[in-house]
Amino acid sequence: MPQLIVTTREGEERAIEGEAGLSVMEVIRDAGIDEILALCGGCCSCATCHVHVDPEFAAKLPKMSEDENDLLDSSLTRDDTSRLSCQLPFGPELDGLRVRIAEED
Repeated sequence: MPQLIVTTREGEERAIEGEAGLSVMEVIRDAGIDEILALCGGCCSCATCHVHVDPEFAAKLPKMSEDENDLLDSSLTRDDTSRLSCQLPFGPELDGLRVRIAEED
């Protein structure tokens, strides 16, 4: 199973196995990391699953939609590596992906 490396807000790094076909948000949630609120359940209508993605994986990620971009604009901690984890499908091509959970707005 592919691995996702998650850094929590406290700086703890955790390697978790993720099922292909889930979103990065679902993999994090299913691992019991509760810093991702995902209030909309993955419908891309909030920004509570905001993560910062390792730039090395940027080319492997799907293009950001206009909706995702608009939602990230509401975050005070948005940067060039910001993505909504609900919009990132997880699978073998992202094995070793590193994300850092964004600070709470």
